[in-house]
Amino acid sequence: MSKRDELIEKYAADIKSKFGQTPDMDLLTKVSIGLGPAIYNKDSSKVSGTDDKELETVKNNFLIKKLGLSDNSGLMESINVVIAKYGKSEKNKHRAVVYYMLAKHHGKESIYN
Repeated sequence: MSKRDELIEKYAADIKSKFGQTPDMDLLTKVSIGLGPAIYNKDSSKVSGTDDKELETVKNNFLIKKLGLSDNSGLMESINVVIAKYGKSEKNKHRAVVYYMLAKHHGKESIYN
């Protein structure tokens, strides 16, 4: 099993345990691939739920640029919902899981087709 496959399995386990959902493995794989080498870097593979600058980056670089959403207060609200469900005290919020859940939340799975 490749390192990427191992990480995707870890992400799938988080989606099951933290969000109570069965992940769409095809979408999760595409989100992970879309993140490129960032998933292998200890720092960039995680999202800090308490760092406002980090959350702004998620909003601007993922929700607006990647998913093509309009900038509004609902974007930050959706990020906060995902972070809260992941668990504020959870230190290892994987970027791929956060992005996957945001794509699902906004109904933008088709971006990865």
